[in-house]
Amino acid sequence: MRRPAVTAGRREAGRPALGGAARLFGGALAARAAALLAGFWLAAAAGWGAEFRAGAARVDVTPEGPIWMSGYAVRDHPSEGVDQPLYVRALALEDAGGRRFVFVSLDLIGIPRSLADEVAARAAKEYGLERAQLLLNASHTHAGPVVWPNLSAMYFLSGAEKRKLMDYRRRLADSILTAVGAALGRLAPARLAFGEGEAGFAVNRREFQPDGTVKIGVNPEGPVDHSVPVIRVTGEDGRLRAVVFGYACHNTTLTGHNYRISGDYAGFAAALLEKAEPGSVALFLALCGGDQNPNPRGEPRHVAQHGKTLAGEVNRVLAGRLSRLHPPLRAAFQLVDLRFRHHTREQFEKEARSENRFLAARARRMLEAYDARRPVRSIPYPVQAVRFGDGPAVLALGGEVVVDYALRAKREYAGHPLIVAGYSNDVMGYIPSLRVLKEGGYEPVQSTIYYGLPGPFADDVEETIFETIHRVLRRVGLQRGSR
Repeated sequence: MRRPAVTAGRREAGRPALGGAARLFGGALAARAAALLAGFWLAAAAGWGAEFRAGAARVDVTPEGPIWMSGYAVRDHPSEGVDQPLYVRALALEDAGGRRFVFVSLDLIGIPRSLADEVAARAAKEYGLERAQLLLNASHTHAGPVVWPNLSAMYFLSGAEKRKLMDYRRRLADSILTAVGAALGRLAPARLAFGEGEAGFAVNRREFQPDGTVKIGVNPEGPVDHSVPVIRVTGEDGRLRAVVFGYACHNTTLTGHNYRISGDYAGFAAALLEKAEPGSVALFLALCGGDQNPNPRGEPRHVAQHGKTLAGEVNRVLAGRLSRLHPPLRAAFQLVDLRFRHHTREQFEKEARSENRFLAARARRMLEAYDARRPVRSIPYPVQAVRFGDGPAVLALGGEVVVDYALRAKREYAGHPLIVAGYSNDVMGYIPSLRVLKEGGYEPVQSTIYYGLPGPFADDVEETIFETIHRVLRRVGLQRGSR
């Protein structure tokens, strides 16, 4: 990873506003000082009509030199160069009441909960952010570095390669905090607005075979979510300061035969948007694309094709009529345990003798847990939401969430704009709906081998998550069926 260089904005980053207050006054007084400062800024901008303060920043997190890449088990050597730099991008928001929220977008395959927890704890100490006020979303590019090298069921690395990846992970945590601090340090009066477009290159990849099985392919009849939600952030000069945009599709335009670092189509789109408005920061949110692939795919020209399509649609939305966003900012966060189907020590003892090295590696991990008398029966799962006044809400779910979750959430909360993101705060595996779980295939079954999970989730996975979604959205003032 290169030395962190903070970019974006039209001036150099100063010391983060709350970070300085916290050092001078301590936690409680810092919060009061921040609220008074927010009131001063917003009062000064009353004639212009700003209801928020916003600041944005990005930090380069491109690995230095060859590094093992994530996303495809077929790869057998480290990266061979860089086609696109990778970034951590942050957008900090604050309303008139001093309530804050920070979006963080990462050009990475995902982050484990251990890293998210570390970053959140440091953000709380350094900047006074509560856990609900920090959203960490990964683009899920399959052309970036491995972020969890201890996932031994997928990667078989030398000690030197593991040390390189662990060093990258340590510096990544610092870079995320740097981006968050820089964004908070640039808070200034801003207007926010919301709109939505559509892009059609995502296709359902769960292709059904004559024998009833499911393989990864192209299923043009399968469910999709082609929406492109856009949040526009403009400054007092009317120029674009930041844009948050999302899409429900894997960043797998480039296949496992690619060995060059890249943000894939999402990174390409963000770069185009930032180039069109110098000084702005473009944050991509990966939505519920666990069972969606870009089509066509496989060649670098397809990366440019889809990136241009997505950026073009975002620009079209930005130039149109958007709905103004208003305070207050309300956020909520909750963990819930997701259960796995019943498993036994005997089944893993049998798998441990398999000639399939991935299956055998997963079995060894599970047997170690049995030996420690802590067999893996469930996993913590994060659900988060932030809402802008009585308007749109962003619902952020962990893991590789299939599109059914977004479609169901939008049905249940019809009449309210809802951005449903996956890949947020932890990427622990695929999150199937009950339909996908019953159909079988890679997402609900085979993928658990590579993620080092004991097997498929229990049949109550979807209802458990939606019960938590309902609780979290109620806490930000959103009720099912309300208008």
